[in-house]
Amino acid sequence: MAAPPKPRVSSRNPSLVRGIEKFSRSKMYHKRGIWAIKAKHGGVFPRHEPKTAPPKAEEKPPKFYPADDVRTPFPNRHKPKPTKLRESITPGTVLILLAGRFMGKRVVFLKQLPSGLLLVTGPFKVNGVPLRRVNQSYVIATSTKVDTSGVNVEKFDDKYFAKEKKRKQKKGESEFFEAEKEEAKALPQEKKDDQKAVDTALLKAIEAVADLKAYLGARFTLRSGMKPHELVF
Repeated sequence: MAAPPKPRVSSRNPSLVRGIEKFSRSKMYHKRGIWAIKAKHGGVFPRHEPKTAPPKAEEKPPKFYPADDVRTPFPNRHKPKPTKLRESITPGTVLILLAGRFMGKRVVFLKQLPSGLLLVTGPFKVNGVPLRRVNQSYVIATSTKVDTSGVNVEKFDDKYFAKEKKRKQKKGESEFFEAEKEEAKALPQEKKDDQKAVDTALLKAIEAVADLKAYLGARFTLRSGMKPHELVF
């Protein structure tokens, strides 16, 4: 059975119309007995000192969301895992590049860098591909391999390929073309020496195998009648 409704309490000073009440402020002063409370305390309202709340042991999180949108950073619980290298890619494997400036060129895989990218080279003297980093998603691994035991690649890491950041400044028309000439400068001599050292060791192993140098120098292309899904690399 539902509980009976509570009786409605009427106001002591009902309003006749909106903004106008039945009794004046002085009438309500006597009607509410405020004069008696003042007289009991020497003509002054009694004042109670505010109680100091005990310190909270732990702050509980709010029960509701704030009214305004507050941007709070989410905790990053994702731990990056090292990129897993494909089983078909091992040091010395000849890869076919599928994207980028050297698309279709064959390169030799040297090692995997900490970032997960692959360190490859043409060599440069064979097909013009220098030491560079590529993503393993954009390469095809072939069954051809080159002996890379004599190549030293310990000094190559991701910092080796990092570019120097330059501050942007407002330039005039003449300064703009001068800046383009500066950007087209050749590589530092140190990187040229590193390329020569890697190529020298690789060329010895490549020239020891018949037709391997011509194979690396040829560009991979699909001709009419060739079906990519049926090719065996």
